[in-house]
Amino acid sequence: MEKSKLKRATYHLWTVTASKFIVNLGYQVFVFAISLYILRMTGSAMSFAINIICGILPRTIFSPLAGHFVDKYSKKKILITANIIDWLAVIGLLIVSFLHGLALPAIYITTAIFSMCGAFSSLAFTASLTQLIDGERIQRAMSLNQMSVSIAAIAGPAIGGILYGIVSIETFLIIYIVASLIDILLISTLDFNLFAKKIDETQEQKAESFWESTKAGFAYLRLQRILIVLISSALVINFFTGGTEVGYSYILVEVLKMDSHRYGITESAFAVGMLVFSLYLAVRKEVKYPLILAKWGIVGLGGIFIAMCLPLIITFSSNFVFVYYFVLNFLLGSAVILINTPISVMMQKTIAEEYKGRIFAIMETIATALIPLGTLVYGGLYDWLPAQWVMGTSGLVLIVYILFTINKNVIKEIYHNAEQSQKPVEVRS
Repeated sequence: MEKSKLKRATYHLWTVTASKFIVNLGYQVFVFAISLYILRMTGSAMSFAINIICGILPRTIFSPLAGHFVDKYSKKKILITANIIDWLAVIGLLIVSFLHGLALPAIYITTAIFSMCGAFSSLAFTASLTQLIDGERIQRAMSLNQMSVSIAAIAGPAIGGILYGIVSIETFLIIYIVASLIDILLISTLDFNLFAKKIDETQEQKAESFWESTKAGFAYLRLQRILIVLISSALVINFFTGGTEVGYSYILVEVLKMDSHRYGITESAFAVGMLVFSLYLAVRKEVKYPLILAKWGIVGLGGIFIAMCLPLIITFSSNFVFVYYFVLNFLLGSAVILINTPISVMMQKTIAEEYKGRIFAIMETIATALIPLGTLVYGGLYDWLPAQWVMGTSGLVLIVYILFTINKNVIKEIYHNAEQSQKPVEVRS
């Protein structure tokens, strides 16, 4: 019986990876074409910005509600229903395009529907991962998932760039429609109860309203020291990362006057770093102490922020600057994977099944809000202060925060229960 479950879990592992790659590739091609179409049609940055807002705001608003539904109802039904609505929205956009042409209001509405459905489908998938895959391969599953997303992020715009101008905008819609349909069909073959744990709910829990359910999620979170440490660290990283994305572009383009071709190559190094280290984590054994790895990964991230200031202080040749930032961006992508994957694996294994939807929803809602906030704050800081001060201070603050938050005592406390039944292990921070 156990052997057949592991065989089924292997099928889930590769089916989920294939599904994620196909739908993300189709989505990246579609988004590239739609973004370019809006800019070419209107020539307005505001129109482009409105579409971005339509892609962020509904997800932020609906994430708490999605978390409640994911914890109370069938994750498989929620995931498939959200994907079908998403699929029908693109079909509707295609019909509108054939009948009346592709207008901005139709694009905005479709983008908003994508965003809303994304809140439900993303949380349903994340919360159900431990029900689909055996515990020993959660790290591999998350790494393969990140690999598929990274490859799609690299290949999607490249394919979109080749096709744009050769085929009609309707062709891009059809590409995404086909990709979404394949995704829905693959998901429908998965057994979401393969490793599900039986949850005994009281009548009061079953009858909980949305607000009561959300309050119960926060109450559960307050009692879990490890989750508070993980989530607070992840949110701080999101804030700084959102801000440093602005800083990176500002430093290379405005301060160092790097040409667009070289700038584009250095940007691609980030995705390559993510891809390489996703592959590394997918093939290696599961990390024994993921919190320690994440801690030093965050310290490394702060060090990279500080290192980005060096060419602003010391004059180097343009070739050295190009290679220097290519390497730094590769390391940045690598660090993100070495931080995100261990934290995600720990959260998957720590959060009780009946609370996963709500806890991930809390994290996603705050994280989604912090990225634009970080971008806005840093946009102002880079206009007011020298770039090296802003970037260097950010790196230093991040390092100090993490060394204080995830100190040796916290690590020992978190791993104490896991080590009680084993031979004492010296934990180094």
